[in-house]
Amino acid sequence: MSESHVRNVVEAALLAAGQPLPLAELARLFAEGARPSSQQLQAALAALEKEYAGRGIELKHTAGGYRIQVRRELAAEISRLWPERAVRYSRALLETLALIAYRQPITRAEIEAVRGVAVNPNIVRTMIERNWVRVVGHRDVPGHPELLGTTREFLDYFGLKSLEELPPLAELRALGDINLQLALAGEESPGAAAASGTAAADSADGEAEAEDEELSAGSDGSHELVAAPRELDY
Repeated sequence: MSESHVRNVVEAALLAAGQPLPLAELARLFAEGARPSSQQLQAALAALEKEYAGRGIELKHTAGGYRIQVRRELAAEISRLWPERAVRYSRALLETLALIAYRQPITRAEIEAVRGVAVNPNIVRTMIERNWVRVVGHRDVPGHPELLGTTREFLDYFGLKSLEELPPLAELRALGDINLQLALAGEESPGAAAASGTAAADSADGEAEAEDEELSAGSDGSHELVAAPRELDY
């Protein structure tokens, strides 16, 4: 089987799939007697990645496998294909999701201790329904509260291969309206007093916003989260 045929099949599959495909699934596209090796598939993927350099699309390796996507720097222009107003994530959802990514596994009470306001159950439900967050266990304390962590779908949506690729915390603060204090109860937190002092404003501003908005964004995943990595078993 020629290298060009393998490359063409892989490219066509990635364009048609609409989701990341792992090597094992790419291999199953071929008849069993003519199935390329992992090395041949990786060579085909490397050739596609090189071929797409400087073009409007790129090959991306995420936690779920490989996919072909529009380059992020072209998102503004491509979004004009859908002229309706893009709905943005609320600040409350971004802060909650970033905290889960950064401090996972984490309980709702620990999130509340950081943000200074109660966690809106609609936010957690939305993230679970979208398969960005899941219950990974229970804290061994009275009440056995649920521990929340991110999923493989979270990594795929934001174009990440692993939690190690999450961007640095400074970039989250650069978003402007995100102001996380990442220390939990019992740890030093220079903004703890400010957080408690503005709890009422945050509750009305952030949590109500989460209830009133549809919490979604464009498919390019252009809203980046910032966190320090901690690996989980997916």
